[in-house]
Formats: sequence, structure tokens, C-alpha cells
Amino acid sequence: MQTRRDVFQAIADPIRRDIIGLVARQSMNLNSIAENFEVSRPAISQHIKVLMECGLVSIRRQGRERYCEARLAPLADVADWMEPFRKMWDRQFTALDQLLDRLKSEQTTRTKSEQATRTKSEQATKNNKNKKP
Repeated sequence: MQTRRDVFQAIADPIRRDIIGLVARQSMNLNSIAENFEVSRPAISQHIKVLMECGLVSIRRQGRERYCEARLAPLADVADWMEPFRKMWDRQFTALDQLLDRLKSEQTTRTKSEQATRTKSEQATKNNKNKKP
């Protein structure tokens, strides 16, 4: 029984993600793609096969060469799946920013208060020294 591949399987492998990045910028022949990796040409062909099965790349023949072109629409499935998590992390980072701002404000207020107290204390000490007995 053969399982159907999906876009999540395609992007699970870092080499496939890198291949998508390469061909998203410009279509490339298979040898040009393989030159960017330290794996064998057959291994790159297997990765490209997976990407084709997932609909993320297509192969276009031009003479004897075969060029890979990106088809990025299936990545919308990944973006849709990730959206609730992105919103959750945005809320978490916003809450963290607010907490840090509050702590910084409190620290600034404390520091100003401590400086004012020191200044008053130093002034009082100076006044006491200047008093004649």
C-alpha cells in the first residue's frame, strides 16, 4: 500500500526545504541543484521526486535538460495550519513585551526615587557639617 505524500512530508527534510528555496528564486536544472549539496545526484533526484509528488515543484523539459520550477501554492496548507500557533505566539510575545516595559518603568521609578533620597541625604549631611556648634 502506497501512502500519499503531502506538503508536510516535503518540508520535513532540510534538503528539500533548501531545494524549494533554490527553485523559488529561479528555475534550475537538476545538475545545478545538485551542485548546491553534498549528497549524491541520485539522492537529489529522490528529493525532487518527493517534491513533485507533493506538488511543490514541476519539471519542464528544454532540449535535453530538465528544469525544476517551484509551485508554492501547496505551502498555503502549511501557512493555514501554522496560523493559530502564530497568533498564540504573537499574544505571548506581546504579553512579554508589556511585562518587560512595566518592569523597566518600575525600575526607572525606583532608581529615580533612590537618587532623590540619596541627594536629600547628602544635602542633609552637608548642612549638618556646615552648622556651627
